[in-house]
Parts: sequence; C-alpha cells; structure tokens
Amino acid sequence: MAENVNRAQEQDLNQILKVRREKLAALQEAGKDPFRHVKYEVTTHSADIREQFAAMEGQVVSIAGRMMFKRVMGKASFCNIQDLKGSIQAYVARDSIGEESYADFKKFDVGDIVGMKGEVFKTKTGEISVHASEVVLLSKSLQVLPEKYHGLTNTDLRYRQRYVDLIMNQDVKDTFVKRSGIISAIRRYLDGQGFMEVETPMLVANAGGAAARPFETHYNALDEDVKLRISLELYLKRLIVGGMERVYEIGRVFRNEGVDTRHNPEFTLMELYQAYTDYHGMMDLSENLYRYVAREVLGTLQLPYGEHVLDLEKPFERITMVDAVKKYAGVDFNEVHSDGEAKALAKEHHIEFEDRHKKGDILSLFFEEYVEEHLIQPTFVMDHPVEISPLTKKKPENPEYVERFELFMNGWEMANAYSELNDPIDQRERFRAQEALLSQGDEEANTTDEDFMNALEIGMPPTGGIGFGIDRMVMLMTNSPAIRDVLLFPTMKTLGKESQ
Repeated sequence: MAENVNRAQEQDLNQILKVRREKLAALQEAGKDPFRHVKYEVTTHSADIREQFAAMEGQVVSIAGRMMFKRVMGKASFCNIQDLKGSIQAYVARDSIGEESYADFKKFDVGDIVGMKGEVFKTKTGEISVHASEVVLLSKSLQVLPEKYHGLTNTDLRYRQRYVDLIMNQDVKDTFVKRSGIISAIRRYLDGQGFMEVETPMLVANAGGAAARPFETHYNALDEDVKLRISLELYLKRLIVGGMERVYEIGRVFRNEGVDTRHNPEFTLMELYQAYTDYHGMMDLSENLYRYVAREVLGTLQLPYGEHVLDLEKPFERITMVDAVKKYAGVDFNEVHSDGEAKALAKEHHIEFEDRHKKGDILSLFFEEYVEEHLIQPTFVMDHPVEISPLTKKKPENPEYVERFELFMNGWEMANAYSELNDPIDQRERFRAQEALLSQGDEEANTTDEDFMNALEIGMPPTGGIGFGIDRMVMLMTNSPAIRDVLLFPTMKTLGKESQ
C-alpha cells in the first residue's frame, strides 16, 4: 500500500516538473524568457515597509523576491513575496497591471522569483500590502519547494540543501544574519582596540600551534607534501616578532577529526596576539569582547541557551585547574607529587589513561571528567599543567604549571589563551618533548618548526595570545543546538557512501 502511495506521489511530482518546463518553453517561444533579465531595481525590502508603514503608506515601491503563496480570484489575486528580510503580501489586479501581464501572472508558480512595483497600502483586514502596478518574472523555478521543512526527519536534507532550508525557515536565515553580525562586531571591537587584521597561509609545511591531527595533501608544482593549517598561531607570532604589536586573523582551520554537535573538520577560528601583555590581559579582553558583541548583536547580556541563561554582566569567575578539580572531584593535585601517584588516583577513579601520560596529563583528564560539565556560567580556568601546554610560559613560582586559561560557558571550551612562550631555548625543549610523544603514537603532537624557532631567536616581546572558536560563540548567541546549525555548508558524507 505504502509503495503504491509513494509511486503515485512520484508520478504527480514528475508531472508538475514537466508542466514547469513546458511553461518555461512557452515563455521562451513567446520572447519572454525569464532568464534574460540581468537586473531589477529594488528600492526597499518587506520588513522596511512593515516597520515604516506610517511614513510609506501611499508610496510606490519596488520589491523583488520569491513567490511563496498565490491565490487567484478571477480578475484579482493575492500572493506573498519573500525577500532577504521577510515577506509581504501583494495584491495583483488585472485592471492595474494589464490583461496580458495578468494572464502571465496567473501562470506563475510558487517558487518563481518576481519583481514587483506598486503602492503601499493596508487591506480591509489590516494586512500591510503592496498594490501591484507592475509584475515581472525574473527567474523561473523548475523545482518544487517542500510544503514543510521542519522536523528531525528532514535534518540531513536541510544541511545538504541549505539553500532550500534558508527559503523555508526564516529562523535559519536569522541565525546566519546574526552570525555575520557577530563577526562584524568582533572586527569593530578589535579594530577599535588598535588591532590589525592580517591573513596567513592555509597550506603549510608544518601544521603546528594546536594538538590536532592535520589533513595532508601534495603540492604538485613544488613536488612537496603539505598540510592544511590546524591553527593560526605560529605565523601570527612571527608578525609579533616583526614588530606588528597587535594582530588578529579570522579564518578557516582544518582538523582531521570526528564530527559531532560541537566539532566540524573545518571551522572558523579567531586568534589574536598582543605584545607587552600576558594572560591576565587576555582575560580582560575576552570579557570585554563578549559583552561588546552581545550588546551590539543581541541587545542584551543575558544569553538563553537550552535550559540555562548565561549572564555576561557579572564578572567572569576565575579559578585554577587544580582548584577546580579539588572543588568538583575532591582530589587535590597539590598533594600529588609523582606521575605514579597521579596514575594510581586515575585508576581509583576509573579514569582511562595511557602509559606515556604524566601527572599534568592526569590532572587534565580529571578536569575533563569531573569539572567541565559544571562550568555553565562564564569561567576562566587558569594555570594548566606544562605537559599539555607546549607553547606557553611557565609560572615563575611553580614551573609545573603555565600561564594559560580556557574560557568555559555552558560546559564548553570557548577560548584558549596564553602568556606566550618567548624563550627559544625552553621552546626547543618543549618541541623535543612533543616529538617524543609523536614517536610514541600521539598523532596530535607538534613537530619542531625551525623557521618559527629562528623567529623566536630573533626575539619576541612578552605577548598575550588567545584563540576563539567563532562557531561555538555563534551557537551560544543564537541558541543553536549543534555546530551544523551555524555553518552554512557543514561537512557531510557524500550521498551514496553512508552505508560503505
């Protein structure tokens, strides 16, 4: 029975698509090819008409967009035109646009893109509308829009055909409009603080600056293997060495890792570096930046996300990683004096670890297991172990730890910042330790970047640096449940390969 229904639906759809192509052929034969139009003067958008109706009533406007609804009633019809900012009703009458144009209009399909000129008015039922005096078919839709595009059953298709998702779901379009606004606000804030935006290479010989597995490819012209960058750090630090005291970059980075609600193999990262400051300066900058962006884009410092409301107005909490683990796991790593003691504690608490792990690695594993989920309100987690921070200055009073923080909100890491390591001798030792880990099977370990080492030997001033995950920031500020909801075109497995 179901198979017969599906077959009938498919036949109906094929017939509709056939009719649309026949309509296009008829238009072209009559010298009215809709694809010949190269421009149409648009004077306003739907939302502007609604918001400024008192001033615009009686004015002649020119709008353009996709026809989402049409009801023909003899000599007069109504339709709905959707543009960038929303939608508006249009009243189309034969006596207003002419008999030939009205006959053409009656053949238009939902999904067609039209231009319309007419007077702004309000119908007897109070609906703000445009009384058309001109209707032009600007592009013919040869496909059929879905009647409904919500629901989990269509999630995969929504991501694959984002263009349809944007047409059918205004809230999706609003998310991406906000995303653009968030990135613009970040730029305004940093530009106002004297930072300069720069661009650095995506194809690199050495993908360093983060603990991640890179994508690899081959550069035919030079016959060299190269990698896609996993971070922006090492090139931006070279610019600090060169005397560019405040720099930032917003760009795509690539990590050969899994896909889940918070991870996509290519994502947008923002990193900035400021000479003559440290990680405390980066904390102040992070707090101020988040507040500025929220006010600019959302008009509030209270961010609803799921069942929580994140409060950006209060000072962000600051806590060391050791104190956080002590608070939530009841384990004080100040009393742990050897790698063996740390591993024994891990076994006692059923935390999996590898033989190569040291005390600092175990502390980080405790933090991930016991602490992260509790950090709902904005929290700076400071002073990470040196073992997991190869590019960070040690704390002078306690060299087992470094001047690093991660900003957490909603249990997620939102930013990662350091007092940058500028001692070339110490840095080389850290790279050697990383290469030892690489030889032991850690595919995310760094390798020595000799040109970066040369830059450090030239001399880098004391510097604070930070990296922000832009996608997660957008997720929080738009109350979006998954990273795919804030990426216009998220990474998807090629159709036909899902079962392979």
